Amino acid sequence: MKMTLVTAVLAATAVMALAAPKVKAQSRPYMGYVYPAGGQQGATFAVKIGGQSLDNVTGVIVTGGGVSAKVDRCFSRIGPQEITLLRDQLRELKAAQKAAKAPDPATDDLIARIEKRIGEYCQRPASAALSGLVFLDFTIAKDATPGKRELRLVTHQGVSNPLAFHVGQLPEMTRKPMLTAEFQVLGKEQLALRKRPIEEELVNVTPPCTLNGQIASGEVNRYRFTARKGQRLVISALARQLIPFIADAVPGWFQPVLALYDSKGKEVAYQDDFRFKPDPVVLFEVPQDGEYTAAISDAIHRGREDFVYRITIGEQPYLTSVFPLGGHVGETHHLKMQGWNLEGAALKQPAKDAGAGVQSVATIVTGVVSNAVPFALDSLPETFDKEPNDSSSAAQKVTLPVIVNGRIDKKGDWDVFEFQGKAGQDLVTEVQARRLESPMDPVLKITGPDGKMLAFNDDYEDAGNGVNTHHADSYATLKLPTDGAYRVHISDTVRGGGEEYGYRLRISAARPDFALRTVPSSITLRAKSGGGSISVYVQRKDGCTAPITITLKNPPAGVSCKPVTLTGTQSVARLAIKCDLPSSTPAFDLIVTGSTTQAANQAALQHDAVPCEDRMQAFLWRHLVPAPDLKAVVFDPDNRPAPKRVMPPATPADIEEAKKKLVGTTAKFTKSQVTGRLRQIEGLYVEGLLTDAFTSKRVAECAAHEEPTQSP
Repeated sequence: MKMTLVTAVLAATAVMALAAPKVKAQSRPYMGYVYPAGGQQGATFAVKIGGQSLDNVTGVIVTGGGVSAKVDRCFSRIGPQEITLLRDQLRELKAAQKAAKAPDPATDDLIARIEKRIGEYCQRPASAALSGLVFLDFTIAKDATPGKRELRLVTHQGVSNPLAFHVGQLPEMTRKPMLTAEFQVLGKEQLALRKRPIEEELVNVTPPCTLNGQIASGEVNRYRFTARKGQRLVISALARQLIPFIADAVPGWFQPVLALYDSKGKEVAYQDDFRFKPDPVVLFEVPQDGEYTAAISDAIHRGREDFVYRITIGEQPYLTSVFPLGGHVGETHHLKMQGWNLEGAALKQPAKDAGAGVQSVATIVTGVVSNAVPFALDSLPETFDKEPNDSSSAAQKVTLPVIVNGRIDKKGDWDVFEFQGKAGQDLVTEVQARRLESPMDPVLKITGPDGKMLAFNDDYEDAGNGVNTHHADSYATLKLPTDGAYRVHISDTVRGGGEEYGYRLRISAARPDFALRTVPSSITLRAKSGGGSISVYVQRKDGCTAPITITLKNPPAGVSCKPVTLTGTQSVARLAIKCDLPSSTPAFDLIVTGSTTQAANQAALQHDAVPCEDRMQAFLWRHLVPAPDLKAVVFDPDNRPAPKRVMPPATPADIEEAKKKLVGTTAKFTKSQVTGRLRQIEGLYVEGLLTDAFTSKRVAECAAHEEPTQSP
């Protein structure tokens, strides 16, 4: 049975779990959400991040230039006993302030920090994977390039997964960050619902603007604004594009719904998606002057702190499609653009040196950059479909190899292409449409010289497209049986059509090739002749069976690996990386590369691997979601950073006082209970939330329990 890239992930995970040595694992930091997930050029603002193993964040990495961030504070998950300690400390501080002749700014600051820590506490969170918190101070330069970036956190144990972070050009409004959502008990869900102040339910805004928010369970966020007759408003939401997959949710992501109401409360527009994409876009021409209200919620009324969104409202440029969907590498491309507010638009094309593959294009109108849409580049000869070509008798003649840029421009239409083939010739036909954001769901068939169907395909899985859940594009291979005229027929599965139903059809001999994916997208290397390992998955294309040798490309000094070769039937390997560096280092980039040797009928191939995150969707399906870089950090377990504060020992006086309080009581803690209590005290002290005097007394209580106490 043929193993796909996704099934290989599942199989390899199980095998490697059994084979893994029994050593104490270093917890890789994980981010579940970033809020807000972006900001305006030139702005300084606070960002809140929820995840796991984030209690000692030392740095922030953001791709691209012009963005800087520093860590304000980190909140690891704590329990009821720590909360009791904090409340006791808070009472003492407030009593001291009340008794003092003059306020002490340092004490006021500590009180505020303790209240913030208590306020963020949730005893039973809806998702434990989001309960660790990090607070950052962000600054975006005025000239920072607008668009999507990737953000990661760095700890001494490693580099986190990346999440999307957008640099915007419009004024931004950000709602107050949610507290950690509470677990909902069946039948008592209302007890865990968010209690939002009335003044936060409806917010007045002035377009053009970008709005940042989080949706709680059962919640609707509303924004009221004034619009003029004739305005062509674009109301677009980013949600799934911010966090592609939420493992413990169905269908596996936040499914936002946008609705627009007039001043009388009448719904005048509604969208729960944009074509096949879950993030909705409302395109609305204002019928009359007045107030309008935009509302966003989840389609099935779910919500918690990782249901993060960004809504943009205004007359900004928005691309709905381009044609053609791709072009030849190294050329200037002339595209027909469709969308809203594109008057005077200038096309922002891929770089001249961009290689074959899926790039992107956007438009610029009066300095404002539109949304980006995918644009495929290839090295094969290209042509356009020419109507009429909707039947075998009117088939458009093409010469192989070729890529046809076409459109199913009316409902029920077929495009037919004819070429001369030779007996024994290997043929590959591939459609790119859905992967390039065309609404088309292609279906493909090949007929022979006698008119009989020789091959047919509707959907073909492209495991390299890690955020796709409907592999709608078509792919078919065939060895031609005789000489003669063959025809390739293409249409839309549900007989749809229109100007936006574009496609790219490749008709060629097989071009054996491969692509590599590494998982995860960051690795922690143990210093001093240690190292680490990473999984490498291969996606073979057009029947490629050549052995692939995998290694590191130009690694830094002190980092190396022994090459691994995958045979033609293997789809996954484990690449062991050796580290001879003497101590911990800042994060740096690694590149995994794979190559084949030249065969009799095939040129040598070499490709760099795409770093990925292995993400689960809706409790079951797994996807390899691409990341921009493979980040590495060297960890020296013998050189742990010194604590920010060293907990003071208990004074003899405090110990004696604690012993007196135990006289005549039956209270007695075990050694493990005392150890746990000391760990809790130390954690809060190092975090800077307990004073020396308070800490000494609590340590003294622990010391008193370790010694037998006699009655007088």
